Amino acid sequence: MTRNDIRNMKITYHPIGVIYSGHTRHEDTPIQGIFNPAPGTIEVFEEFAEGLRDIESFSHLILLYHFHRATGNALVQAPFLDGEKERGIFSIRHFNRPNPIGLSIVDLKAVRGNVLEISGCDILDGTPLLDIKPYVYQFDHRAEVTSGWVDGTHLDDIREWNATPKQLRDRRRTNL
Repeated sequence: MTRNDIRNMKITYHPIGVIYSGHTRHEDTPIQGIFNPAPGTIEVFEEFAEGLRDIESFSHLILLYHFHRATGNALVQAPFLDGEKERGIFSIRHFNRPNPIGLSIVDLKAVRGNVLEISGCDILDGTPLLDIKPYVYQFDHRAEVTSGWVDGTHLDDIREWNATPKQLRDRRRTNL
């Protein structure tokens, strides 16, 4: 397969479920779930429910989802944590991306049939779920990590006030 074949390839995914939360507006949605214990619910469609077998033994899940309410497609964007400076889209986690795919790590609280109760939910209500992967500490944790421009930001107080884009703007931490 050539690079042009891949460039022109059409890739189609179908949702396996829906993520529900109390978040209805981008500006009021936590910027990262680790900063906010917000609850959420995942409904896995019945035809995929068997795939949840043994998931209750994991404390955390990695969710891949479609940013169904993305408002654009930019290669350069000002991140919520540093609204003063635009950055390349692949060095930030903004929803306006060439392929609007989101990733979140959430806490799994309970499993009731095809419904998962989660916390640390930084996802808009009604978001289409593409996949669930278990967070496995032995596979996913890295000891020596550098986090680029994020290492230079002051994250110390963000957890205390459950950072959302609106709160960051109000505290002059971003101009978005």
